[in-house]
Amino acid sequence: MTAITETDTIVEFRGVGKRFGTMQALSNINLSVERGEVVVILGPSGSGKSTLCRCINRLEVIDEGEILIDGHVQPLEGKALYKFRTEVGMVFQSFNLFSHKSILDNITMAPRKIRGIDKHTAEARARELLKLVGIENKAGSRPSQLSGGQKQRAAIARALAMEPKVLLFDEPTSALDPESTQEVLATMRSLAQNGTTMVVVTHEMSFARAFADRIIFMAEGQIVEMADPESFFTNPQSERAQAFLSSVH
Repeated sequence: MTAITETDTIVEFRGVGKRFGTMQALSNINLSVERGEVVVILGPSGSGKSTLCRCINRLEVIDEGEILIDGHVQPLEGKALYKFRTEVGMVFQSFNLFSHKSILDNITMAPRKIRGIDKHTAEARARELLKLVGIENKAGSRPSQLSGGQKQRAAIARALAMEPKVLLFDEPTSALDPESTQEVLATMRSLAQNGTTMVVVTHEMSFARAFADRIIFMAEGQIVEMADPESFFTNPQSERAQAFLSSVH
């Protein structure tokens, strides 16, 4: 096994804290995500999972500590923050597609406007990504013409179009019906198998068990347990994790 060097760490939390008013949402988070690793964050509602995820690309501003992406501390504002966010892809619960534009335009907009990629190159790459996520026949469609699962797969393609160093998923299947959920999970499994660095907040235990390299279990804004999937699901060490797993089985 190749030794991991510092440059192999894509995301690093150092003593991160986050408050919402008087509520401590995150407390002393120390966590590293390595290149090509799939880290799945589990925990009960209100445990801080989504907050942790949203802090990575500074959608939430931390109060203590620091977060590094590929060895660089998060910029605070301005053009540096804008560039930083192009390196961190995010897939939300609610798709966030532009309803008045075609799927192809949704995917090519950021590469063209932010990266300065020409239209022909951007569209060729977008079509490759649509094929990757299994909706290559929807390039000319508007979001309203797609199912929930197709919209989410389009959102994944849009995030991938910027060639991010890490891809964040914040409950990507929570708004979907079971069939659409399976479509999206199949796409995520393909990305995991292709070595995409991923941080995934989810309630999908089957995905976590089969495709995570590491499980992070959170409760009350803290990391309670960190383990490989087999160890976590068969022999959780904390009472909090044991209670959580018994409630979801």
